[in-house]
Amino acid sequence: MVEINTALAGFGSGGRIYNAPIFSSVPGFRITKILTSNPSNVAAAENDFPQASVVSHFEEILKDKEVELVIVLLPNHLHYGYVKKALEAGKHVLVEKPFTTNVSEADELIQLAQKKDLVLSVNHNRRWDSDVRTVKKLLKNGILGEVVEYETHFDRFRKKIKTGWKEQPEIPGSGILYDLGSHLIDQALMLFGPPKEIFADIDIQRQGAKVPDNFHLLLFYPNTRVILRAGMLVKEKGPTISIFGTKGSFIKYGVDVQEEALKNGEKPKDHPEWGKEPREIWGKINTTSEEKLLESERGDYRLLYENLYEAIVNKASLEVTPQQARDVIKVIELAQKSSKERRAVAWDS
Repeated sequence: MVEINTALAGFGSGGRIYNAPIFSSVPGFRITKILTSNPSNVAAAENDFPQASVVSHFEEILKDKEVELVIVLLPNHLHYGYVKKALEAGKHVLVEKPFTTNVSEADELIQLAQKKDLVLSVNHNRRWDSDVRTVKKLLKNGILGEVVEYETHFDRFRKKIKTGWKEQPEIPGSGILYDLGSHLIDQALMLFGPPKEIFADIDIQRQGAKVPDNFHLLLFYPNTRVILRAGMLVKEKGPTISIFGTKGSFIKYGVDVQEEALKNGEKPKDHPEWGKEPREIWGKINTTSEEKLLESERGDYRLLYENLYEAIVNKASLEVTPQQARDVIKVIELAQKSSKERRAVAWDS
């Protein structure tokens, strides 16, 4: 099997906990360099990837002609600069979501990747959550008829304001809309495509918070309304996904099990039933002809990396294109405009 020499730019908690266990469970990626300077992250990198060289300067990755792929796992406001340098150095790139902090940066990177004939993708891994894979299959089967409303939540209860860039308004890409919102927006665009109009209510609810920590987005389609919601003060959680159609409904509670497994230090390669949801959180389907629990599709974040490998080695089509990831940023920008002006904003505006 052809191996892709890969460098990791960043090895904080996001890279160490949520990314490393996934791509280390996918054959074909050989981690040769890791960029990090924090002593605890250096120790973790050396423990997880003893064959890799830990470096403190990004130039050491850029100048290494053997490095073919760079995975950027840095704070949101650094994505554009690091991705641009990697592409200019002739490296394929996978960058953590969100792609960039604005559409113009995304467009520039897309053009650069095309000019260099390089693979550029974004880690919108939650397309491979079990509930989203279940919904995708459900919509394809048409069991609910014509869908008139789709609502999804990504809620947490976190009163304490954490330190760090995500809570600092002066840093581009901070706040809940770029964080949790990127996931929900990408899922909605994958399922329904670009909307006709967007209306948003973006708010700060926690005492002492300085960046948005709650949002309510409405994406308007000709015959469908898509509702995306997230908040940091939701102690008692309702349905994660609700779908209403002309033939019935689908209601789903609970969250994908992969995140908790990764927090516990588990790896997909060590678990034959990775991503399989327990029966207790299967969704309920209720139509004009039947009422039953619908077994969840298995979630599997490895599928993103498997597709990335095929795109680099065998020129396969990307599952997550940079254009799709750019559209996520476009929704965020239009949502910010809508919330500020208190009106619906057209997609083509």
